[in-house]
Amino acid sequence: MNMANPKSGTQLKPTNQRWLVAAILFLAVFFSYLDRVNVSVLVVDPAFLTAMGISGAVAKGMLMTSFLIAYGVGNVILSPLGDIFGPRKAMAACIGIWIISMVIGGLAPTYAIITISRVLLGLGEAMHFPMQSKFVKQWFPPQERGKANAVWQTGMAVAPAIAMPFFTWIIHFSGWRMSFFVLAALSLIPLMMVWWYTADYPRQSKRANQLEKDYIEAGQAREADAAEKNTGEEKQGIVAAFKSFADNRNFWLLTFFYMMHVSIYFGTLTWLPSYLKEARGFSWAAMGILSSLPFVLAVGTKILSGYLADKLPRRSLILIFEMVGVGVGVFFAAYVADNNIAAAFMVLGVGAVGLGGPAAWTVMQSVVPSKGVASAAGLMNGLSNGVSALAPVAIGGLIAFTGTYAGGLSYIIGCSVVGCIMAIILYLKKI
Repeated sequence: MNMANPKSGTQLKPTNQRWLVAAILFLAVFFSYLDRVNVSVLVVDPAFLTAMGISGAVAKGMLMTSFLIAYGVGNVILSPLGDIFGPRKAMAACIGIWIISMVIGGLAPTYAIITISRVLLGLGEAMHFPMQSKFVKQWFPPQERGKANAVWQTGMAVAPAIAMPFFTWIIHFSGWRMSFFVLAALSLIPLMMVWWYTADYPRQSKRANQLEKDYIEAGQAREADAAEKNTGEEKQGIVAAFKSFADNRNFWLLTFFYMMHVSIYFGTLTWLPSYLKEARGFSWAAMGILSSLPFVLAVGTKILSGYLADKLPRRSLILIFEMVGVGVGVFFAAYVADNNIAAAFMVLGVGAVGLGGPAAWTVMQSVVPSKGVASAAGLMNGLSNGVSALAPVAIGGLIAFTGTYAGGLSYIIGCSVVGCIMAIILYLKKI
């Protein structure tokens, strides 16, 4: 058989369209996290505070809280749309909503309107994470999903590392309103990439050749055969999607683990600069550098997590390593006397959080059938972000109650212990 017939257009090697899809998912996450970080810079800009009539910490905090509430609720309620309409249309709609929210933010005349723009952003981004997972489930065979998840998860670490200086520069030279308009314009990039260069399934893509489609579908067929033995006849619809994982204990164990993972992320993201400046006495310049180092380290740990998730038979082992790394690092950061050593432990501990993301999403995609992935991802992410919204407040309360940052950091240590227990149970269940 001649496999290289130029006239027929048959190619010797499979294309790599699936990795272009992964790169597009990275861009989508990267720009979504730029949108989130914008308000963190704005609340220290006097011109913005004056224009919006903001004078207290509560009003500042509500800009983030309004986003988190809409984001958590939207994950649970809106994510099934991806199982109905497909991830391509759903993600394009997500990005379209981001763009509208940014335009409203840039034009906002009052605090109420800027809050509405944050709620709209939360609803738009709520559908986004589940669509990422839906794309990975449908475009990658099981043995490559770890690396695919690592690609898009890396965007969560890269964006915060560059967002602060980027927005500071824009606001300094062009004003706070321009930061919203720049974000709206930049968001057109992932919108066009998603709409023109992706498809819901490889078989619908004109850019993937038959060899690549066969490779992807062969791996998925083996997975589907194994799932069919356990689930029986395939059914469609929202109810069927939820039923496909609702009684799956492994999914709920993973969800409880992920609650701790996200709580650690938002808890440390909120209090790390204050810890370095107030508890350890670092200068503003040193604080800025040290605050960015965990995100730089997280790029490496996310890549490592994706690689290991495709190699290890029990991916939950990676989740155990994450929680042990976080717990040990934050514990010594809280109690070591030397400031430099304490900062190093904190960087290592927070950087270890990067291990959990790619591995956790890969585990979810392996235990949930394809028809329920978007719904399961939305529920897992929505519940986890809802619980994590308590972390900044709880840490602040413990700092005030104990009078030390060590008391506040005990919340992070406690989350790592609970998360580790969930991961150990998954490991014992051979997940």
